[in-house]
Amino acid sequence: MAAKLGILAGGGDLPVRLVETCRRDGREFFLIALEGQAEPGWLSPAIPHAWFRMGAAGAILDRLKAERVEDIVLAGRVRRPSLAELRPDWKATQFFTRIGMKALGDDGLLRGVAQVLEQEGFRVVGVQSLIGDLLTPPGPLGRVHPDEQALADIAHGVTVARALGALDIGQSVVVQQGVVLGVEAVEGTDALIQRCGPLRRPGAGPVLVKCAKPQQDRRLDLPALGPDTVAHCVAADFAGIAAQAGNTLFLGREGAVAAADAAGLFLLGIEP
Repeated sequence: MAAKLGILAGGGDLPVRLVETCRRDGREFFLIALEGQAEPGWLSPAIPHAWFRMGAAGAILDRLKAERVEDIVLAGRVRRPSLAELRPDWKATQFFTRIGMKALGDDGLLRGVAQVLEQEGFRVVGVQSLIGDLLTPPGPLGRVHPDEQALADIAHGVTVARALGALDIGQSVVVQQGVVLGVEAVEGTDALIQRCGPLRRPGAGPVLVKCAKPQQDRRLDLPALGPDTVAHCVAADFAGIAAQAGNTLFLGREGAVAAADAAGLFLLGIEP
């Protein structure tokens, strides 16, 4: 029998999918809902869970141990809080003191979290090991294919995205006709798309390129896209989306591909 799973849940549909998967497979689980991050609407008394603020590291660890959790997965969008919002307890304060300046970026911070969890005796697993159909496959995902200009923009976007990722800044870039319209930082992909929409130039539309960071721990914070990403790109009159195959989570793929086809937007799994 599979070990009991602890789900550290942020926002979005991914925690919901994990709960559905555990129930389908008969796997025991316990969900930690992060205050200000997880979405409360779908959580019911039938789902074993507890709410904690992100800074309550000691209490979270104690509850996971009390629930006899062995494996832990980090799932869902998490907006980085300010220290005032975080209100770190003693365990969290020790953590931030130890990692110091190494964790200014998301990758460094998550690696530090994973290290603490493993030191406490848990095994950190990637969401893609639990839900098998989440990763973006290579090649065109719908009926629309990129043209030569889009392929050139994708190649340029990959170069920029890998450079950004190596600096632990972001995972996405928007390129149009060889010009970088914007890069992702703390605001996230949806805000990047909305910011670049008004910067669109005449002619062939922009392309969103998403790549994992070169140093990325594949258990943690893989790039993700879904129906909302497609909807924002359609609204901003983008030409398409290129995402790293095998390293990008694609939620709601069937509906997203249908929406992209209807709008004439290409979706492409790339292998940089």
